[in-house]
Amino acid sequence: MAYEVSIDDLDFTHLVRKGDLVGWGQAGAEPLSLTERLMAQRHDIGGFRSFIGMSLSGTANEANADSVSFESYCASGDNRSLAKRNLLAIWPCHYSQLAQSVGPVDVLLLQVARGPRGYSYSCAAEYMAQMVSSAGLVIAEVNDQAPWTFGESLAEDDIDILVNSSRPLPELPSFSEREVERAIAKNVAELVENGSTIQVGLGTLPDAVLKGLFNHRDLGIHSGALSDTVVDLIQQGVINNRRKSIDPGISVAGVLFGSQKLYDFVHENPQVHLRSTTYTHSHSVLSRQDGLVTINSAIEVDVTGQINSEVAGGQYVGAVGGAMDFLRGAQISRGGLPIIVLPSTASGGNVSRIVKELKGPASSPKSDAGIFVTEYGVADLRGKTLEQRQDLMLSICHPNFRQKLH
Repeated sequence: MAYEVSIDDLDFTHLVRKGDLVGWGQAGAEPLSLTERLMAQRHDIGGFRSFIGMSLSGTANEANADSVSFESYCASGDNRSLAKRNLLAIWPCHYSQLAQSVGPVDVLLLQVARGPRGYSYSCAAEYMAQMVSSAGLVIAEVNDQAPWTFGESLAEDDIDILVNSSRPLPELPSFSEREVERAIAKNVAELVENGSTIQVGLGTLPDAVLKGLFNHRDLGIHSGALSDTVVDLIQQGVINNRRKSIDPGISVAGVLFGSQKLYDFVHENPQVHLRSTTYTHSHSVLSRQDGLVTINSAIEVDVTGQINSEVAGGQYVGAVGGAMDFLRGAQISRGGLPIIVLPSTASGGNVSRIVKELKGPASSPKSDAGIFVTEYGVADLRGKTLEQRQDLMLSICHPNFRQKLH
């Protein structure tokens, strides 16, 4: 049975030992009262490790790294400045295996919501739901401003210590897409059939692709994350999940990445379920979702279909993430489309993002290559030889670089 303490009485020096691994949720799921208290007491603890996702709160910063060794699966959000200063250890694993790879955490900090049906994971079930079962100690911040969400269940005896709070949640900044992103979105929209089930990654470009689907009908959602644009599509009747082969009528995801609009929409909404990555990223689940269209972005791709989604200019800026989980899921879905989107160039048009050889790691191998989309068109590499792939990739690269890549 969990016991309640006030945040002012919570003494992490008695709960976290030197060298322990402490984990907490990402983006809007970060329990701010707990993490701020933990950081304030970091010197007295004597140094520990923290596993974080994409941070939006400023908790993961250079000053706190004097006593905290930060670890993450990504270098997005606030993590980028840590990675730039070599203050972030990266876990380069598939999202479906993240909790298993990191292993049991000594102390897990949760943000939860209390409702008439008990506690919910609120903004993130994903790898949190897996970490709860193996964590040495679970401390939950019950935030009365956090949305209560359907999906994974959280039993009261899963929690050791409760702290009550009332805090606004971190929000993901919104970005306006450029003309090149709208052109890519148009090319993707022509591939997507009505009735498809959509997975979409994070970022301005994947979000622009979602906005390009407003003329579609009867779409479904089965994704790692939900964004504000998904709310718009649901409210416009574009997404209704009516034709999903599994979970009909329900939008399924693992984590919320958005603004207060998204938090308000999902609150006590039975048409949205947040599930563990053992479900959202499971190949056995994805294979049963007919017409699965997965849409993810890349930093660069080579002419054989290898994908770098991690490193740009020698700096770690992305993640392995769940892209390959969903690429493979769409490959085995009946009528599925594994799509990778990217602008043809970077650095103001001076660098081609389609290359002969990757300058970063092969986050996804050529054996998993699917459909690539730029503003210049579509290259479907499925069932193609290496020579055929090169011709197709040249057709969608920027004209200024086609001769160099030939």
